[in-house]
Order: sequence, then C-alpha cells, then structure tokens
Amino acid sequence: MSPIQVIGGGLAGCEVALTLAARGLPVRLLEMKPQQRSPAADSDRLAELVCSNSLRSQQLGNAVGLLKEEMRRTGGHLIRLADAAAVPAGDALAVDRERFSSAVEAAIEASPLIERVTEVVEAIPEGRAIICTGPLTAPKLTEAIAAAAGREHLYFYDAIAPILDDEGLDWRVLWRQSRYDKGEADYANIPLSEDEYFAFIQALNEGDKVTPRAFEEARFFEGCLPVEVMAERGPLTLAHGPLKPVGLTDPRTGQRPYAVVQLRMENAEGSAWNMVGFQTRLRYPEQRRIFRALPGLAKAEFLRYGSVHRNTYLHAPSLLTDALSFRERPDLYFAGQITGVEGYVESIACGQLIAWHAWAAWTGRPQPIPPPTTAFGALYRHLRGAGIHGAYSPSNINWSLLAPMERQRREKKPERRARMAARALADLAEFWAGWAP
Repeated sequence: MSPIQVIGGGLAGCEVALTLAARGLPVRLLEMKPQQRSPAADSDRLAELVCSNSLRSQQLGNAVGLLKEEMRRTGGHLIRLADAAAVPAGDALAVDRERFSSAVEAAIEASPLIERVTEVVEAIPEGRAIICTGPLTAPKLTEAIAAAAGREHLYFYDAIAPILDDEGLDWRVLWRQSRYDKGEADYANIPLSEDEYFAFIQALNEGDKVTPRAFEEARFFEGCLPVEVMAERGPLTLAHGPLKPVGLTDPRTGQRPYAVVQLRMENAEGSAWNMVGFQTRLRYPEQRRIFRALPGLAKAEFLRYGSVHRNTYLHAPSLLTDALSFRERPDLYFAGQITGVEGYVESIACGQLIAWHAWAAWTGRPQPIPPPTTAFGALYRHLRGAGIHGAYSPSNINWSLLAPMERQRREKKPERRARMAARALADLAEFWAGWAP
C-alpha cells in the first residue's frame, strides 16, 4: 500500500499521522519547515503552539474539558503527550511548549510507518491525501484549494461575532421580534436608551483591543466591519448600522428604543444566540466587561468570543461528504482549522476524527459517526452544518453544538451540564466499543 500523504505538521497533521500509523497505514508527512515558515510560526518544530500554551479547561462541566476526556478515552496521541508535558495551570491544561513539541517530534520519528519529508507543497497531490495546513495555508496551495473548492466556498478572513448562552440572558429585558414583524421572531432585542447607547460607544472606543500582527492587517469589507471600527467612525455610525431600532417596538414601553442590539438564533434549538454585527478585536476580558454592561446581559455566558483575524477555511458543510471526504474526490480529506474548527484542542480532535474516517474508508470498515450527544459528535455536527441557524463560520467546541438535553425543573446549569457530560461519556463508550479497531 502506498503511503497516505499528510500535508502539514501542525497539531492536526501530527495527530492524523500518528493515528493512521497506529492503525497500520503508512504515512508520508510533508511539512515545509525548516525550508519555509508561515508568518505565525516562531520555530521549526512540529506541532508548534503559536499563541498561548493553554489547552483550556480540564473540567467536564466545560465542553472543551469534555472533548479532551473523550480524546483520552479514544486513544488520542497528542492529548496524551500534552498531559505528559503539563505545567501548573489551575483547572486548565497548559503545557511546556518545547517539551510538548519535542515529544510530538519524537513520536513521529519513532514510528516505523511515518516518513517525515521537508517539502513546500504547492498543489493538491494525487492519490490518498489529508490536507492539514491550518489557517495560514501557503498562497500557491491556497490557490489550488480555491480552484478545487470554488472560490465562493473558501474564506480568507475571519470576522466572528460573540455567541451567548440563552440561560444567561434576562428575558425580562429582551424580547423576541423581527424587524417590522417580517418572518419568524428569530431575533432577540436589547433596548438601549440614548444615555445607554452613548455610554456603550464610549466603552467601545476606550476598550483594550488586540493588536494585529503584520500578516493580519486587513482591508475590512464594508459590510463586515469590527464593531469598534464602526464606533470610531462617529458616535452615530452604529445607531444607523447594526444597532438601528427601526421596525422594533419594546413591549414594555410600547415605544421604539433609541437603539437596539439584536441577537440572532445560532442553532435550531435556540440555546445559543449570535450578537449581530459584533465582530470585534476587543480582548476577551473587555468583551465580557463591555457587552455584559448592556441591558439584560449582566449574567451573559460567552459560548464563543468575537474575533477578527486572517484565517483560510472551507465551507465544510457544502464541500465535505457525510464520510468527511472532499465531495469531488473521495480520496482527499481536510483536517484541523482549515475545516472551520477553532482552537488547539479542536484542531487535534478534528485530526483524530478525520483520521478515523479516512482509515475506515481505506480499510473497508464502517464509517465512525460519533453520537451527537458526545463532544466528538458535536465536532462532526459542526462540520456537517447540523443544527446551524445561519451562515457557517469557524467555532470552538461549546455545549450548543451537542444534541440538547431536556431541562429538569429547577435544575441549575452546572447540574445539567454534568448530566450532559455523563451522557456523552456513556454514549462514547458504547460507540467506541462497537467501532474501535
């Protein structure tokens, strides 16, 4: 059997290579370092952590903590190496970057079925391949992917608005209504008085913002400007833009508010709400501080924070099959952030998931569709666009991506999430016992 070509030696690519090799398939891992680096890279190592050294919460009451536990229980390679390279970080998993990358390289080099090759890949290879080149895919390969996918299905800049959990919203303040009552009431509305509006504008202007790196400097689309950029253009810009109150009436007063922040349903269950027009470069603590000061959001929980950064990603729901292969070529797969997952842990888990599917396809096994009640199932649902109420965009793992669980009377959110985690691990065990090699 000819080797499977795995393009990219980042987190997803290394997980893919190790998972396939552990299941007996030969792998040719092509990585452009040290011949060439992406603009974000600082070293020539595999599996480089380019930003934080944190893999976030270990708690099962947190969706990313659940995902890590599921990775451990299904034989994930990089999560095991991360655990071994851990440094003290409270209830989070943080790693010593050098120890972690060195351990991943050692595992790659120790495998007799993995051949590491230094090569700048500029075209989609023929034959069986998995592309794991991340959000900063090299220009020529990006062009090749765009040609294969269609440019309308490949995105080059990521402007993401925050997503809020519905339980943190104060529905005594918010109300459901679409502008002029057109269509279903798929929007929740936050009324602002004149004083509240201008206090919000001042907070945006004074908020601490992420300074973009040189390669992230963007010529923003006028229809997708960061909220703070709009505020900088003038105090009334937002009032005539995404915060315009036209067609909306506050049922508490019977009047149209001075301005309105709208939330849009992010999933079919209505458990997650997107802040419309709130893509932002505010730092995460500033997003919590400033957005929670809005009426009705004092207890808001962020399922995803807003961001604006350079990111090449595919419209996975339209381009991937149910087996997660590329629609035009069943021998081609994509894994990691290029598929539209966000974060270190999600990239590794996506590599693990894609490797299962590719291995099953290439060895004649049944396709491993994880239950939607599990964190792996949530990643699968995300890649297939299941339950999405709106446009597809990159996302971290969060509870809204899992199949919902009926709320019990007087049950608090931590209690329900504990039940969801227990359900997930039980369902994962049954799935893994029936499919795992």
